[in-house]
Amino acid sequence: MHYNYKYRLDPSEDFTETLLHHIDTCRQLYNHALYKLNEADEIPARYEVQDTLPDLKEWWDDLTDIHSKVLQMVVKRVYDNLSTLKAQKENGRAVGMLKWKPPREYRSLTYNQSGFKLKNTSGRPVLWLSKIGEIPIHLHRDIPENATIKQVTVKQEPTGEWFATFGIDVDETMPEKPANPEKCVGIDVGILKYAHDTDGTAVGSLDLSDERERLERAQRYLSRKEHGSANWEKQRKVVAERHAELKRKRRDFLHKLSNYYATEYDLVAVEDLDAKGLVELPGNSRNRTGAAWGTFLQMLEYKCEREGTHFVAVDPRDTTKECGSCGVKTDKPLWVREHSCPSCGFEADRDANAAWNILSRGLEDVGVGHSKSTPVETALPADTPVSAKRVVETGSPTLKERTAAAVSE
Repeated sequence: MHYNYKYRLDPSEDFTETLLHHIDTCRQLYNHALYKLNEADEIPARYEVQDTLPDLKEWWDDLTDIHSKVLQMVVKRVYDNLSTLKAQKENGRAVGMLKWKPPREYRSLTYNQSGFKLKNTSGRPVLWLSKIGEIPIHLHRDIPENATIKQVTVKQEPTGEWFATFGIDVDETMPEKPANPEKCVGIDVGILKYAHDTDGTAVGSLDLSDERERLERAQRYLSRKEHGSANWEKQRKVVAERHAELKRKRRDFLHKLSNYYATEYDLVAVEDLDAKGLVELPGNSRNRTGAAWGTFLQMLEYKCEREGTHFVAVDPRDTTKECGSCGVKTDKPLWVREHSCPSCGFEADRDANAAWNILSRGLEDVGVGHSKSTPVETALPADTPVSAKRVVETGSPTLKERTAAAVSE
């Protein structure tokens, strides 16, 4: 399995200047490579461009200060961006050309395969980088002993903090997924309730209104500063810190929620959502962006793979309209939050009904068949949903306690 481990770096002022010099040189090389490709009649292979780097060093002295693998990864970055642009164009999106990178948009450099090493100097862990030196690193968790570090990306965040992200391959035997999963769950994600599952657990959306208010206040202060002044730069960092606070709290919530479902169940069924497409729809786009459904599903997928849990993404079409008991479709406007089937009389929360349809489709996709129990027999009330704040404060076991209490009732 491939994982990314992120650690905080603590470079001195001298090392910070060196890192910034290396990153800016890489940025200039990126722009140079992009210019050459735009001028070429036919785009050459990436390795042909990488073979020209030794010749560039003969007249571009700054390149000699950078490790060769770092320079090669700059060229790879150009080609990766070109591939992404091509894929978007093939999907029917209106795309232009790659633009040159200004300093604020190029903040990282990558060592691949060589040029880096984790060391212990005077009892303190450090990250040694070729052509730079030893930088203190905060190893808040150990890298597995059976892991191989493939590459390291060093990046300065807008807050001014430095981080190192290790790309590692762990030599481990993945647990086998059960042929006949017993504990199965369907999850419907939304905005009013972030997740509503077939076990009757409804997790509220994370309330970040206070954090957003602090961010907006900081942004208003920034707008009143003279652009480029010392006070403007100081306030810009405050705005960046507010953004980082929002991001950390959201990811913490998503990690705990996805970990719960991946570890507690044998099969997890979700909707195969086009998260980016949903964000681009008119109206309420801010809440859809803040929900980060795409990030949640990505986390859930890789954690299910790690835990040996079936992860099934089903077609989301009509999961809300269909009755979870008999399958009859009933049109419901968004403001109608209860499902009432005119055919069989099944009544349930709108999201709970959708979760049952998602689970039914997921079981069919893996060839397990329908659940032995019907929604009418097992649907649980969601009048006391789990708040997102409890998930953040106490972790995902809160959900397990909520589900166990509901079942015992």
